[in-house]
Amino acid sequence: MARGRLQTSRSLRSSNSLHNRRANWLPSLKTRSNESHFMHTPISHPRIRITLATLACVALAACGDKQDTTVTATETPQVGVFIVTASETPITTELAGRASARAIAEIRPQVGGILEKRLFTEGALVKAGQVLYQIDASSYEAAYASAKAAVTKAEATLKSSEVTARRNEGLARIDAISQQTAEDSQAAVEENRAALDVAKAALETARIDLEHTRITSPINGRVDISVAIPGALLTANQSTALTTVRQLDPLVVDVKQSSVELLRLRQELKAGKLRARGQEVPVKLILEDGSEYAHEGRLQFDGVSVDESTGMVTLRALVPNPEGVLLPGMYVRAQVWEGSIQDALLVPQEGITRRPSGDAIAMVVGDDGRIAERRLSLGRTVGNQWLVNAGLKPGDKVVVEGLKKVALGDLATAVPVSSDAAASSAAAH
Repeated sequence: MARGRLQTSRSLRSSNSLHNRRANWLPSLKTRSNESHFMHTPISHPRIRITLATLACVALAACGDKQDTTVTATETPQVGVFIVTASETPITTELAGRASARAIAEIRPQVGGILEKRLFTEGALVKAGQVLYQIDASSYEAAYASAKAAVTKAEATLKSSEVTARRNEGLARIDAISQQTAEDSQAAVEENRAALDVAKAALETARIDLEHTRITSPINGRVDISVAIPGALLTANQSTALTTVRQLDPLVVDVKQSSVELLRLRQELKAGKLRARGQEVPVKLILEDGSEYAHEGRLQFDGVSVDESTGMVTLRALVPNPEGVLLPGMYVRAQVWEGSIQDALLVPQEGITRRPSGDAIAMVVGDDGRIAERRLSLGRTVGNQWLVNAGLKPGDKVVVEGLKKVALGDLATAVPVSSDAAASSAAAH
């Protein structure tokens, strides 16, 4: 009996435990059949009601989060815009060129002899008239002294003949001597005067030769290396130069421009599209390392002929070079001022896109705050900007940042940015 009651008690407890577990499992059932059975079963157990209420709150909270996310996603995006303004804009063209010395002097001896001294430091600046070499002058000094003595002798001979001629002229008047003798005396005077002139010329030649033993620089400039050393035998006007002097301040820069561009420039000036700047046309140089040269040059002349093989015209600029930064043969890029355009419209390159057809397009924020498209007619580039000939007007807001966040017709908030900021942003991306 006792064992039977014990088994009955265990069975009751097991049945109650199973009933409780079923009550707890019921709200979490996911199968469609169980959901259908559950929905058609009257809900009377308090724990089931509490569980369902909790699930409903969680579902409502999730829906609220989705609605907030949707609202945030539809907020008006901000785009950076460049506000178009009209201003007078200088127009320059960048041309490749080479620097060259304004004057070059190849130093050669004009008399022969043994080289005694070199009187300069290679690579130094020299002045016009500065002595560079000294040739042994002993033989030229002797020749000069001899020529000087010959002049003195000729002067004495002339003086004696003049005295004789005057005396014979007086004697001929009183018929003391024949007229022929008097005339011969006068002819001797003329002959001796000519001999004196020859002697003086020989003296001048000797002086010049003596002076040429001191070889000087004919120009101001920087002297090159010397190919002659003391003791070398030099000959007059030899083919090999002893050294070279180049005038480097100011310095000449020759640049090339196509004849087509030159014609276009002149036509624009004639039509009034470009405003000229008088005769003084400035030229800025960009050095080989990309740095800007500190001194501004001036255009000296346009080319007077066109190279038949290249179709290019040579332009020459004169550029100050006081520090000697520029050297002959150095490659430079010259920015030549062509003129200026009044009321020019410039737009950063970041605000311009092109269709596959090649049409230039700009996206703008209209007065209604919506993105609109403008088709443009472009001119040349000015720095990192495009010159707009048609399609925009002053005050237009061209999108230069955040273009990927908007589409045609979208609302957008315009945030003004400068052209430099737009260029920096584009470089960063």
